[in-house]
Amino acid sequence: MSNAKSRKKLTGRVISDKMNKTIVVQVQTMRQHYKYPKLVKKTTKFKVHDEKNEAKTGDTVRIIEARPMSKEKRWKLLEKIGSTKK
Repeated sequence: MSNAKSRKKLTGRVISDKMNKTIVVQVQTMRQHYKYPKLVKKTTKFKVHDEKNEAKTGDTVRIIEARPMSKEKRWKLLEKIGSTKK
């Protein structure tokens, strides 16, 4: 049984909130190219469980690793950091 300290946490931007209790979060990382001395952006999309449907498209959120909830959903919404409201 693992505790919350050993789970991975990531920060990303919500790119879709059209599913019920599910959001799609895009996480962007910078990595150095293996051959040339240049930083390359790498983006990954994660399906995230959002129990209360509180995150909207454009929000910045923090997600945490969780048990598998469906075929592709293995992350949970931890907190909403920023929003798109002006």
